[in-house]
Amino acid sequence: MGKAVTIGSGIFLAIGGFLFGYDSGVITSTIGQPTFISYFGTPDSAQTGGIVSSFTGGAILGALAVSWLADALGRKRTVFIGGCISAFGCALQAGAATLPMLIAGRLIAGIAVGLLSAIVPMYCSEIAESNYRGALSGLLQFMLSWGYFAAQWIGYGCNYSNTSFQWRFPLAFQVIPGLSLAIGIWFLQESPRWLMEKDRFEEAKESLRRLHSNGHNDEILELEYREIHDTIVAEKAVAVRSWSGMVSKPAWRRRLALGMGIQAFGQLSGINVINYYGVTIYKLLGIDTRTSLMIIGISGSLSIVYCALGLYFLERLGRIKPMVFSALGCAFALLVNAVLSQYYVTGSLALNADPSALRAMVAMNLVFSFFFTFTGIITWVYPAEIFPVEIRARGNSLSTLMNWCLGLVIGQISPLALGAVGFRYFYAFFVFNLCAALAYIFLFPETKGKTLEQMDTLFGDQLVPHALEDPDAAAAAMAAFQEKGAVLVQEETRAEPTN
Repeated sequence: MGKAVTIGSGIFLAIGGFLFGYDSGVITSTIGQPTFISYFGTPDSAQTGGIVSSFTGGAILGALAVSWLADALGRKRTVFIGGCISAFGCALQAGAATLPMLIAGRLIAGIAVGLLSAIVPMYCSEIAESNYRGALSGLLQFMLSWGYFAAQWIGYGCNYSNTSFQWRFPLAFQVIPGLSLAIGIWFLQESPRWLMEKDRFEEAKESLRRLHSNGHNDEILELEYREIHDTIVAEKAVAVRSWSGMVSKPAWRRRLALGMGIQAFGQLSGINVINYYGVTIYKLLGIDTRTSLMIIGISGSLSIVYCALGLYFLERLGRIKPMVFSALGCAFALLVNAVLSQYYVTGSLALNADPSALRAMVAMNLVFSFFFTFTGIITWVYPAEIFPVEIRARGNSLSTLMNWCLGLVIGQISPLALGAVGFRYFYAFFVFNLCAALAYIFLFPETKGKTLEQMDTLFGDQLVPHALEDPDAAAAAMAAFQEKGAVLVQEETRAEPTN
C-alpha cells in the first residue's frame, strides 16, 4: 500500500514535468504558425529570441525562489504556489493582444516552471525509497516528454485552422496542468524529511509510514525513521544557515559543483537549440512549416518511448555510465549533422543540396533525441539526491538555476547563431558533450542504491552511523550525541549570570 501511495504521488507530481515540457514545446510551433506571424507583424530574430528567452528568464527567478520557499513553507505549499502562478501566466499568453503582453505571460509562466522544475525532483527524492528513487525523480523528464509530445501535435493539428485559434488554443491549454497541480497537491503527503527538519517528528513518522509501509516491514520502517532522524539531528547541530555556508565545507562545495555542473552539461548538450528552434532549423533545410511540425511531433513521440526505456534501466545501470553513453552519443549526432550540412546540404562547401544528406540530417535529430534521454532524466535526478537536507533546497535551487541561466543565454543567441553560421553552430555543442563525458568519468560518484542519508559516505562528511546499515552502532552514536548535547546545555545554563 505504501509503495502505491509513493508511486502515485510521484506520478501526480510529474504533472509539473508535463507543464515544463508543454510550455517549452508549445513555443516551437507557436512562433512558426502563419496566423501568429501575421497577427504580430512578422517578429524579427531579436523579438523571437525575446519570446523564447522571457520564459527562461522567469524560470531563473522561480528556481531561485525555491531556495527559501521550499524550506519555509514546505514542499506541498511550494508546488501549490507554482501551479497557481502557472495558470495565471498561461491565461495571459492565450489572451495576448500585443507582443509585450505575450512576453509578460511567458515570463510569469516561466517563474512557475522554474519553481516546479526544482521542487518536483527534490520532493520525489525525499518520499521515495532508494531502490526506485531515481525512476520516481526521473518521472519529471518522462512527463516532460509527454508535455512536449502534446504541444507539438496540438500545434500541428491547430495549423489546419486559419484563425487565431491556430496559436491561442495551444497556449490556453497550458492552464489545465497548472490548475490540476494547485488542486491535487493537497491530497499528497508532505515530505517526511522536511517535517523532520522542522522537528515535527510524529508527523514525519506518520508520513513515512503512509509512504513506505507495506504491512510487513515495520522493523525496516523503524530503522529508516531512525536513520533519517539521526542524520538530520546531527546535521542540524553543525549546520551553517548562511549562503556562505554553501561553500564553507569542502564536501558541500563539491556537491554544489557537481549539482550545478550536471545541469550545465544538460543545457550544453544542445537539446534546447533543437527543441526551441526546430521550425527554424528545418526552414534552413528548405522544409515547410507543416512538415517541420510533423517531424518535431514524431521526435516527441519517440522521446516518450526512449524515456520509458531510460527509467527502466536507470536503477539497473546507475547514473554515471548512462550519462557517459548519452554525452558521447549526443556529441557524435551533432557532429554528423554539422558535417553533412557543411559539405552536402546548406554550407559553403556544398555545391548542390543532396536529398539523401538532407534526410540523414533529419534522421540525426531523431538519433540525438535518443541519446539525450539519459541526460534528460539524470540531470534532474542527480542534484535532487546528493545534497544533505540542511542545504537540499538551496543546493537544488542553485543547480536548477544554472540550467535556466544557460538556457536563457542559449535561447537568446541561437537564432542569431543559426542565421550567421548555420549548422556549424553544432560544432560547439560537440565539444561541450565531449567535455561532459570526461567529467562524468573522472569527477562524478555513483549514487545508485544509497539512501539520501547515506550520500555522506560518498562525500566524506558522515556524522553518524546509518541505522539501515548498522543499527547498533547508530543507536550507540545517537545516545552519545544526545548525552553530549545535554552536557553542553547544562554547561551553558551554569555559565549564565544570575540576578
